[in-house]
Amino acid sequence: MDLASAHLAALALLERGEPVGAINLGTGEGYSVRAVIDTTAQVLGRPVPHTIGPRRPGDPARLVADPSRARAVLGWTPRYSDLATVIRDAARSRMQA
Repeated sequence: MDLASAHLAALALLERGEPVGAINLGTGEGYSVRAVIDTTAQVLGRPVPHTIGPRRPGDPARLVADPSRARAVLGWTPRYSDLATVIRDAARSRMQA
């Protein structure tokens, strides 16, 4: 829902002839892989198979999208982007596919 609303906001600007450019669509919050695994298990009600290994060469220690340009240019703020909601929605859409 959040990504769709941001894309619609960008489309409205483009239709008015205003340039948009590249914009990060994120929350400004990062989640560890462990948090994603644990939240997924909680949402689905079952363990998530995974293997723990070392960080791969070149992987950043932290990577978080900065949504400030999305707010400034599009007037967009994510509304449905807490981790549990994102996982629940992804699981629901996968089951419907």
